Order: sequence, then structure tokens, then C-alpha cells
Amino acid sequence: MKENGSSEKELFSFLSSVRSNDLSYDRILSSMCTPPHPVAVRAHMLFIETNLGDPGLFPGTMGLEDELIRMLGSLLHHPDAGGYATSGGTESNIQALRIAKKQKPVARPNVIIPASAHFSFDKACDMLGLEMRSVPLDATYRMDPDTVAEAVDTNTVAIVGIVGTTEYGMIDPIREIAAVAGENEIFFHVDAAFGGLVAPFLEGIPPWDFTIPGVSGISVDPHKMGMSTIPCGALLLRDPGAFGCLNVDTPYLSVKKECTLAGTRPGAPVAGAYAVLQYLGREGLSAIVSGCMENTRRLIAGMEAFGYPRIVTPDVNVATFDCPLTPEGWRISRTRQGHMRIVLMPHVTCDVVESFLSTIGEIHA
Repeated sequence: MKENGSSEKELFSFLSSVRSNDLSYDRILSSMCTPPHPVAVRAHMLFIETNLGDPGLFPGTMGLEDELIRMLGSLLHHPDAGGYATSGGTESNIQALRIAKKQKPVARPNVIIPASAHFSFDKACDMLGLEMRSVPLDATYRMDPDTVAEAVDTNTVAIVGIVGTTEYGMIDPIREIAAVAGENEIFFHVDAAFGGLVAPFLEGIPPWDFTIPGVSGISVDPHKMGMSTIPCGALLLRDPGAFGCLNVDTPYLSVKKECTLAGTRPGAPVAGAYAVLQYLGREGLSAIVSGCMENTRRLIAGMEAFGYPRIVTPDVNVATFDCPLTPEGWRISRTRQGHMRIVLMPHVTCDVVESFLSTIGEIHA
């Protein structure tokens, strides 16, 4: 920090040079985020100074958060779900497990998760002192309900299923896992951070949301396929009153109790998320998902034409391949098993897919 500060011109010249070092989304194929929709950016800027950590000071923004939760709840077949806007899937998953632990106080609590679970559960279990029981996947890279049932005991406080796994894009058999949770009266959390704004628009997907009685909570991230500004996730619970077990006294704020994990919470991305959902509507969101899935199928067909088979047929727009190549100029990622992983986000257009396949073809030749 300079003693007398910097001029605006000097400052933004420096910031522009720093920003130029960041990668453009044009060739990023590994991200579950995407450039925000223009209406999200515009809405975000209107609410740039709002703080939902003290919501009584920003009642309009608080109303938008309530409406965002209602919209997401309606999409997931429970418009009366309780919820709030989080910083993303990690916070949502931590909060869900906090609630599960508080609702069932036992001496040695454990949580059952699939081997495909996001690393946020490692963090959550470490922070909350939970034994994390990771169960193996079946041949389709989905959680095996029979294995879940075998792992349950009297100290199990939660079971987690995934809708849109981070590595392989699969949807776990939520109805069957929910049955296990229900039989044992265990909190069942569905991590749909990625798939929550994809699966509602897919045909032939088995029920997975609040239509299934055993589902206790769902996490979904508007800053992923919802194209909101970062960060914006959401945690929704079947029973709104369940949040009460997390309340702490906040005597000097405009509200006297809060259940959220973060204190200060930006209202701007909430406005961005609301704006996109309201602007696009279900038809618009469905069209975007349809395009992403079409591009996923095209990528799979193209890769297999070069002799690089898919690892599994994905349920959502994530594709994985048995391919050792690392194409120059493209940012891909690899699963824990070393498979090439590509996420077909809205910025990965048909032209981008064709360009990537052209690069693969040149290397393959």
C-alpha cells in the first residue's frame, strides 16, 4: 500500500494487467461455473452494497432472497420449503450436516456418503467431528442403496445422495436411498449443487427432489447452471423449522437470531440469481439445459469416433473419457481415477465442442 495512494488511472491499469493473466472461459472445459448472464450482472450491480447479514437494514433484498427460495422450492416441488442463500454447495452441505447432527445427538455420530461425494463433505465432517463413511459406487458410478443400508447404525445422523456428481455427472438412486433413510429415521440430504438446475429439465429422470417424502434437504447452486454471479448457492429444507436448531443470538442486529453460517452475506448475487430465474423462466432454463445436453452427446460421439470411449453415459452435462491426452490450449481436468473430465457448461457451445474435437483429431492423427 502506497503512502499517498494510487491514481485511478494507475490503479486500474495495474488491475487490468492482473486480470489479463486470468484464463478466459473460451477454452475452459473443467469448470462448473460459467460467465454470468447479462441480467445477473445488471441486477448484481444494483444491489452491490446490500448485506443480508443484517437483513432488517435491507428489507427489499431480504424479500428477494425469500422469493428466490420460493422459486427454487417450487422447481423442486416444495414451494413452502425453508431456506436461505448460501455462498455455495460447501456452505450448504456444512449447514445440512450441522442440522442433522443437532437433530440426533449421539456420542459418536457418523455420516454416510457415496465415494463420488464432493470434497466439501471432507471439510464438513472434519469441522463437525463426524465420522465419514464413504460407500463404494456401483458399475454405473452411482451410490448403491444396499451398501448404504449395510453402513447404517444407531450413530448414523445423516445420509447423503448426489444429483449430478462432480466427476462423472451421475444421479444417485435417490428414491431407494430415501427409503433406507426413512426406515431408520435418518436425515437425508441431497447434494444437487450442480444437478439441481439441470435435472428438473431432463426427461426420463427418476424422481429425486421433495416429491420423495424421505428427502430432508437439498442444496442447489444458482451460480452454476443458474448462471448467477458468484457466489450464490441455496440450502432448502422440507421443514423450515429445522433451521431453528442453528440459531444464535444477534442482539445488536436488526434481527435478534440468525441461523446462517456466514455473518456478512452479500445480497448482490441473490439479486442476480433471482433476475436470471425470473428473466428466463422454466422454458428458458430448459432450453439452455437442452443445448448443454446436446453438446454433451456430440462431444461423446466425437471422442468415441477417435477411439476414446466414454467412461459412463452421464445423467447431466459432464462427460468423462479414457483418454490420456492433454490438449494444448485447453483447460480440462481429471477424475480421481485419471479419466479426462469435461463439463459442458453454457459457454461450451457447439462451436467450442467442434474446435476441441478438431484439436483432439490433430493430436490423434
